[in-house]
Amino acid sequence: MLLEQHIEELCLELREAIGPVERREIEIELELTRAELAVITAEQEGALDAEPPF
Repeated sequence: MLLEQHIEELCLELREAIGPVERREIEIELELTRAELAVITAEQEGALDAEPPF
């Protein structure tokens, strides 16, 4: 899956990050990507309804 590969790449980038600003930017992107993957997984498992509530 593409998101899983992106997460792997971000983890590698995080290990090589030099400064605190770069590190924080990567951490934020990693957190957002993991959240996106969690939502997609929940939708696929039927644990989350993707339709709006109205």
